[in-house]
This record gives sequence, C-alpha cells and structure tokens, in this order.
Amino acid sequence: MPTSSFIFAAVSVATGGLLIALATLAVVLRRRKASQVEVALIGSLASVETPLKPEGAVLVRGELWRARSRSGANIARGHNNVRIVGTSAHLLEVDEEWAVDRRQKDVKTNNGS
Repeated sequence: MPTSSFIFAAVSVATGGLLIALATLAVVLRRRKASQVEVALIGSLASVETPLKPEGAVLVRGELWRARSRSGANIARGHNNVRIVGTSAHLLEVDEEWAVDRRQKDVKTNNGS
C-alpha cells in the first residue's frame, strides 16, 4: 500500500506543478502586447485618460496604453485629440492633434505645395 500512496502523491505534485506553469504562462501572454499592434497604432487618434506630464495613459481603440507626450508638454485628461506618432518599448509617443496638423502644413508650405 505505501507504493500506491507514493504514486498518488507524485502524480498530484506533477499535476499541480503543470497547472501552475500553465496559469503563469496564460497571465504573461495576456499582458504582453505585440509590437506589430504598436506599429499599427501609429497615426491613430487617442484620448487622454491619465494626464500626460509628460507620461500618462491614453485610450486608443478601446485599450489603455502608457503614453508620453513627444514634445514634453503636459496634456490634460479628457483631451480627445492626441495622435500616436511613434512607439518605444510598449510606450506610445503622442502629439496633440493640432501640433501634428500644423507640422504637416509647414512641411507642405516649405516644399512649395
């Protein structure tokens, strides 16, 4: 009888270890955002959820992301017109929409368009 208890204990420990490993893997994969998604977000509009001083959080396509104001300017919560202009290690770089529009107009003017 002692061998059946030993086998039961060994199988229980192995099963528990496997379940813990799978749960850990699921949590890690769920929290990781793919870099392809970050690149696809460039050019999108977002709204500021946590003030950017210069870092905070923005809501884009229904997902909350850490973000930084590219210019270093403070952008208040509730500002709905920030454009994603770049990414850096799961941190979105944003500019206020009017600043992006102004730069595009300046480039067109300087190019003679």
